[in-house]
Amino acid sequence: MREDGRLLAIRRADNGTWELPGGILELDETPEAGVTREVLEETGIHVEVDELTGVYKNMTRGVVALVFRCKPSGGTERTSGESTAVSWLTPDEVSERMSEAFAIRLLDALDGNGPHVRSHDGQHLIPV
Repeated sequence: MREDGRLLAIRRADNGTWELPGGILELDETPEAGVTREVLEETGIHVEVDELTGVYKNMTRGVVALVFRCKPSGGTERTSGESTAVSWLTPDEVSERMSEAFAIRLLDALDGNGPHVRSHDGQHLIPV
């Protein structure tokens, strides 16, 4: 998240959807190190990890995602083999471009009331 409140997002190369950058941790890698590596690989932006803001489970696929709020510390936006666009979006743009299951991850990071724990089906949140 930048100081002006804009949020870093990518358009995925494999399916064209807008999501936050991320990926799978290496075996010997801490979550914080994985965040910094994945964001740099997919966007060209160096980040400093601030705090865990949410835990999100895709109930259909059995995948659990940890989401951390970060602040940029350098680099220049660029695409990669995993992204066809990199953009700093407003919260309204996040809600417009992303499915509910992904938009909520970024919006939860803004509210300062985390960490949140949520479940979804890949597109929509599943009520508790």
